[in-house]
Amino acid sequence: MNVRVADLLKQFELERLEVNLFRGESRDIGSPQVYGGQVLGQALMAAYQTIDDLEVHSLHAYFLRRGDFNRPIVYQVDRSRDGHSFSSRRVIAVQNGEQIFTCAASFQRREPGLDHQSTMPEVAAPESLPDWSRPTPEVAAKLPDMLRRFLIRERPVEMRPVEPIDFLSRTASPACERVWFRIAEPLTGDDRLHRCLLAYMSDFNLLTAATRPHHGKFAIGEMVMASIDHALWFHRPFRADEWLLYDVESPSASGGRGFARGSIYSRDGRLVASVAQEGLMRVRRP
Repeated sequence: MNVRVADLLKQFELERLEVNLFRGESRDIGSPQVYGGQVLGQALMAAYQTIDDLEVHSLHAYFLRRGDFNRPIVYQVDRSRDGHSFSSRRVIAVQNGEQIFTCAASFQRREPGLDHQSTMPEVAAPESLPDWSRPTPEVAAKLPDMLRRFLIRERPVEMRPVEPIDFLSRTASPACERVWFRIAEPLTGDDRLHRCLLAYMSDFNLLTAATRPHHGKFAIGEMVMASIDHALWFHRPFRADEWLLYDVESPSASGGRGFARGSIYSRDGRLVASVAQEGLMRVRRP
């Protein structure tokens, strides 16, 4: 197995410290702090450790403080409610004695019901697209050190943007983005693992859509961005190791914050999840 995928899976093997207390390892993915998707995915896995045969259908989270990727994170799970059809869990992530993250997750017993969905946009197949998610060496050399470190790092997630990314762009463009993505290796594991992995991947490619209309208003490296909150709804079964299309739009940015929402479709056009996020967007002048 790909060493990066194997290491990603290891991050979801949480250590049980007590009945409702778990510890997860952190990783440096090139960002200044712990990657938000790691905390999302691990928190969901911690909640799952207290659930029997229900599946998560929604997750609502707040990022409270920057996490340190050099230290593990402890997850405290509160068993808010256990019912026949629905159960709820609240998870608090703690590092250095302080809360860095909190979320609520709801779980449901699978049942039949009415069914409708939006239509997946028509885009090129992922196999036909080059990997536009990374800058060329020539472009990378012109980027600030911190941004270059993040963009050139090898990842356990494959990405195929539908349109080329101009990392040096100074021209405004529509506040939208479409990206195919998947875990880079075939996986075993149950539905729980795949949902936790989707939580992990859902934090990529969201807030960048909110910056597109403002290219040219700030220099590369002057934008400070960080997730504030994150909501994720699971609609239909999927596999995290098969291509998924992330259709992202940002309807608003104001007050130093950007808002983005995304629809995630399977290769055969099923809407499998929806995402919404608000994040910090500050222009830091020299």
